[in-house]
Amino acid sequence: MSEQKINDALDALREEGDRLDSPEAKERLTNLVDNIEQNVDYTGLSVDHQDLVEDVKDAITHFEVEHPSITGLLNEVMMTLGNIGI
Repeated sequence: MSEQKINDALDALREEGDRLDSPEAKERLTNLVDNIEQNVDYTGLSVDHQDLVEDVKDAITHFEVEHPSITGLLNEVMMTLGNIGI
């Protein structure tokens, strides 16, 4: 179930990213989604989970004021990653 939740949230983040006006914000979000996909394996391990967690936290801080829907999705990803031990 956690794998599906993360995949759904990442798909939603991609959709939100497509709607962003700022190329920098779009690139930041795209890079983060790609990083999550590349580093998470759904047995609960990550290649470098501390950096991944910090990247998600930084993105939450970056997007929270202007893009609350993105922030909500990132929080969901963060909680799900925590639930699988990352």
